[in-house]
Amino acid sequence: MLTSFFLIIGGTFGFLAACIAFLITFQEYRKHKFEGWRLWREALTVATFTFVFFFGLSLLIGYMLK
Repeated sequence: MLTSFFLIIGGTFGFLAACIAFLITFQEYRKHKFEGWRLWREALTVATFTFVFFFGLSLLIGYMLK
């Protein structure tokens, strides 16, 4: 029960954090004249890393509290 709760929390907040990280990175890299596929690739890389970090952190906290 507690593990599924942390899976839901990690997925939800990981997704929100990834969206915000994508938008921030996309805007900043566009200011620095990145264009095309490189702009999208860099922003998606940061978003993916952010999601994995927050999801993994949630799982780790769930494991430690169990």
